[in-house]
Amino acid sequence: MNNRLSTIAIHVLGCLTFLALPYIFASNGLAKLAELPRNPHEQRNLVSYLLTIAFFYANYYILIPKLFFHRSYVLYALASLGCFLLIESALVVINKQGLGSSVRQPEPPPGERMEHRSPPPFPNGERHPFPSEGFPNPGPERYNLPSELSQTFFLTLVGFLLALAIRINNRWRETEQEKIQTELSYLKAQINPHFLFNTLNSIYSLAIVESPPTADAIVKLSSFLRYVIQESQKNLVSLRNELDYIDQYIALQKLRLGDTAQINFTVAGHANGKQIVPLLLISFIENAFKYGVSPEEPSTIDISIFLKGDELHCFVANKKVRVFQPTAVASGIGLTNTQARLQILYPERHRLIITDKPDSFTIDLSITLS
Repeated sequence: MNNRLSTIAIHVLGCLTFLALPYIFASNGLAKLAELPRNPHEQRNLVSYLLTIAFFYANYYILIPKLFFHRSYVLYALASLGCFLLIESALVVINKQGLGSSVRQPEPPPGERMEHRSPPPFPNGERHPFPSEGFPNPGPERYNLPSELSQTFFLTLVGFLLALAIRINNRWRETEQEKIQTELSYLKAQINPHFLFNTLNSIYSLAIVESPPTADAIVKLSSFLRYVIQESQKNLVSLRNELDYIDQYIALQKLRLGDTAQINFTVAGHANGKQIVPLLLISFIENAFKYGVSPEEPSTIDISIFLKGDELHCFVANKKVRVFQPTAVASGIGLTNTQARLQILYPERHRLIITDKPDSFTIDLSITLS
């Protein structure tokens, strides 16, 4: 409630400031303000400012959210042009009805008449020039339509750009907040307790028989956890580090599964110098291990990552096996979160195809990294 009142107060203050600016910066601003009730020209300017404010809010609350943010740029441009023409038409109608005309000079009181006196002649007999012969004829001040249209166009353009800038800035902040919340939710679900417990049990079994891979397994697990906790806090990480993290994850899974699963992992292309959003690919790979391996039957998982220029192609395929998965709901949330992250972080720069068949599950993802 307090935030809403603060927003309303800010908008009201902004509108009042906009209306007061012409009088604040004018040399005779107070005099112009005092003449407002009886000066049609100032009244027309006030109407122009009010119409500009109306266009600002129509643009801010309707045109930008409904058209611009939905990428209907042509319709947005036409609608904005239509609003401008509507404002100009309203001002022309107002002018024809006399609101924009200049103030007429007051008529002399009844009974009084203007007495015209000719100036005395020049000594050499020359006549005085007529107003058209050297002196401008003041005449009645008239409404300058091109000048007023230019002023209205400028005010409308200011309102247009201001609304667009504020909306884009707010959208950017909302996107950043959504990105942070999505990443935090993903991190909470990333360290799967079942995976950690199973991996630790595997390392414990190796330690009992004093197997040489024990120390290497502990180092891999330590590096894995360090990456999840530290590197994942960054907006972008080295693609090479992300691939190393995936390799460590797969190595730990091989350690846990032993010979019950055949895991094929290939990387082709050059990753040096490229960056990617952290923990973006791992959920697809983790999903394959959750639903594609079982100690009761042989299983195969294929993971391929290809790099060509700024294009990254990730392909993950697994055969579905019958296995009890208490974390099925969590996995679905993980894939949903990853798709949401792709929409936020790589809009119009990714293609994701998920093929869910009765006996297999595949992920085909392409990303333009920059």
